Amino acid sequence: MPLDYLSQNRSHEGEQFVCSHQSRETGTEMTFSVYVPPHMPGIKLPVLWYLSGLTCTHENVTEKGEYRRACAEHGIVFVAPDTSPRGEDVPDAGDEYDFGKGAGFYVDATQQPWATHYRMRSYIEQELPEVIAAEFPVDLERQSITGHSMGGHGALTIGLRNPGRFRSVSAFSPIVTPSQVPWGEKALGRYLGEDRAAWREYDAVALIEDGARLDHLLVDQGTADNFLEEQLKTGALSMACAKAGMRPEIRMQQGYDHSYYFISTFMAEHVAWHAERLGV
Repeated sequence: MPLDYLSQNRSHEGEQFVCSHQSRETGTEMTFSVYVPPHMPGIKLPVLWYLSGLTCTHENVTEKGEYRRACAEHGIVFVAPDTSPRGEDVPDAGDEYDFGKGAGFYVDATQQPWATHYRMRSYIEQELPEVIAAEFPVDLERQSITGHSMGGHGALTIGLRNPGRFRSVSAFSPIVTPSQVPWGEKALGRYLGEDRAAWREYDAVALIEDGARLDHLLVDQGTADNFLEEQLKTGALSMACAKAGMRPEIRMQQGYDHSYYFISTFMAEHVAWHAERLGV
């Protein structure tokens, strides 16, 4: 399906695009942003996918993430999709910020009324890369993925489920074991049903327990994050990695909270870390 280019702005000698298209997976119009750094004609560039958190769209990181200077310096395309399907026909829980629109949790829902449109796993893993590769100068042999909070959960689980696909995975304050915290129990229970065995492929700690591995993993977590103890549980990821013999870089950043002030502070470091592993 053709793209609709909603905006184009020059930044750091590259171009920031916002686009929409009709998605075969969600059955809705989906919007995403793409930053293309300056490059020679005919060159294909590595790509860094960024998955956003609860209540967010592509706009949050596009406007507040402060990634463009670093992506221009390292020659990396930065793609930021939406978090869930949108539209009048899409079911929602309007009085619940942590479920429904804005809270797709990067799953393929199996329960009605969610199953028809809430297919964010397939959208991110399959459809969006096809769309990006058809329209932008990307080299899908060189991919990395990152995300924040619910999007950190998405980055971790997508990376763990697709061994060899991503050169590196990072996350800002991720939900590391959603099957063990209120946000995740609510979302996975309603999207996937009561069988907790079906939840494990959407839980980073469970995936590691079941044998999945990541060779290059970076996590930044603020110590002043008010969601740390109840919802994020960074320590559970550290323990799972230690038991599995994984050696991630998990950094507890003193005094930082859950906001984009935190993300923007360390975004350039994440881009540079991915760039090294992407070979640029």
